[in-house]
Amino acid sequence: MKPIVQISLDLTTVPEALETAKMATRAGVDWLEAGTPLIIAEGMRGVRELRAAFPVTPIVADLKTMDGGWLEAELMAKAGASMVVVMGQAHRETVELVVRAGRDLGGKVMGENLGMPDPVAGARVLEDAGCDYVIHHIAFDLRTVRKERGKPVPSPLDQLRAVVNAVNVPVQAVGGLSIDQAIATPKYGAPLVVIGAPLAIDASAFRTAAGNVEAALRQICEQVRAYGDVPVGKEHR
Repeated sequence: MKPIVQISLDLTTVPEALETAKMATRAGVDWLEAGTPLIIAEGMRGVRELRAAFPVTPIVADLKTMDGGWLEAELMAKAGASMVVVMGQAHRETVELVVRAGRDLGGKVMGENLGMPDPVAGARVLEDAGCDYVIHHIAFDLRTVRKERGKPVPSPLDQLRAVVNAVNVPVQAVGGLSIDQAIATPKYGAPLVVIGAPLAIDASAFRTAAGNVEAALRQICEQVRAYGDVPVGKEHR
């Protein structure tokens, strides 16, 4: 598949999210993510306002569902989300209910392996439960605290190839990647490239980053698309 660039709108107000989204789409970003901070701060209004402003752009609602799978997926879908995120740490039944809601309501499901004891096996579990995409995620808090304590900090790239080779659905790598590393994830067979902190978002303040973000995003989109088609699943192997 052709690589896709997604911006993570981990912001806390709708006006700032809309302005950043407009800038990102001008730069060529393909998908908009209503980040967890935005949904916590603004609820479904954040997703609804993004959908109203961008009627045809795919929107990811990153609520990180752990329970109430059908209801949360339904709420996000009715607000305009194209994709919802469910946590692999949730009960298998929750993941299956989110998947069922996605099928019934015409949306897609992204399953996240954050915190799963075995991220590779966890990716397989998410695919087996019916998720359309797998998010391979190393948590912000884990990285922050380990760095503070002088302990080794894992990277999504450490096991990315193993995750990609374990499933037949597109994979996304998130968590502490530099811009160059994020751009390079298609080389690992992961075609869904996420741009958030530190380029587009200030992770310490949940604000749009300073500097000429639009120009940087445009360059990133050009570099990512230069990879051409990215083999997925069995094609990759």
